[in-house]
Amino acid sequence: MTAVDVHAHYVPDFYREALIAAGHSQPDGIKAIPGWSEAAALSTMDRLGVRTSMLSISTPGVHFGDDAKAAELARLVNEEAARLRDAHPGRFGFFASLPLPDVDASVTELKHSLDVLHADGIVLETNHHGVYLGDERLEPVYAEAAARGTVVFLHPTTPDAAEHLALGYPRPMLEFMFDSTRAVTQLILSGTLERHPSLRVIVPHAGAALPVLANRIELLLPLLAKPGTPTPDIRKALKTLHFDLAGAPVPELLGALLSVADAAHLHYGSDFPFTPADSCVALREKLLTTDLLDDETRAGVFGRNARELFPRLA
Repeated sequence: MTAVDVHAHYVPDFYREALIAAGHSQPDGIKAIPGWSEAAALSTMDRLGVRTSMLSISTPGVHFGDDAKAAELARLVNEEAARLRDAHPGRFGFFASLPLPDVDASVTELKHSLDVLHADGIVLETNHHGVYLGDERLEPVYAEAAARGTVVFLHPTTPDAAEHLALGYPRPMLEFMFDSTRAVTQLILSGTLERHPSLRVIVPHAGAALPVLANRIELLLPLLAKPGTPTPDIRKALKTLHFDLAGAPVPELLGALLSVADAAHLHYGSDFPFTPADSCVALREKLLTTDLLDDETRAGVFGRNARELFPRLA
């Protein structure tokens, strides 16, 4: 087993209970919180040929409206992830959760997670109660993460207006993709990536709609230009970003992504357990057999690129 999975989730029992208590028994409109256990995670990893999974808490994250409770829950899930990593050497890493939009508490938790728990990075949702990734209020978080050259894994969540926009469909079907596109576009256009070039950002689900909208964004950028201020370079940013291939990117989205991204920045992602194990196996097979990837690129996707991103895995 040599593959590295950069998009895998964990749902410890205490976090499941916190979700239910906060009214998220059907998070983001899905039917139920999926079942998860250490044994099930390891068994699925073996089926998928995955040596190491980078665990993260999925949407809706850890902040359900109370700052103090969010900080406490963030600490608990991060300590649990560190326990899982240490209990199964080589099998798990993790991206630390932060109690955003509480920025001060998030900086505290970031320092603890990276400096004490030795997390492999942090996970940010596309928006935190309406605070999007390019918002200037997040600058203290980015500054601390950038000072450590941190990997920042992004994950979609429900936008504030989703009850109207989703048209009754589960938000992962459409709104997650649109919110990822919205959030990453704002992250680029806000200049955040240029201010913090040491950040290494992983965009989920093959970039969502961003690869096919790059031309349109580029076309309209002159309308945003300010005298004496350079226009953000969307093409350069897309070459700098990393992308996971969780979901169903084959064939249409993967073709678009390969036209704008650096192939050395593509990574395998299962999205287990929010994608059931059997579906993970079927989606992996499509990546293994698609003629959109040559053997060299495929080897990078399934492990080599991640080992470059996370040197401890080498």
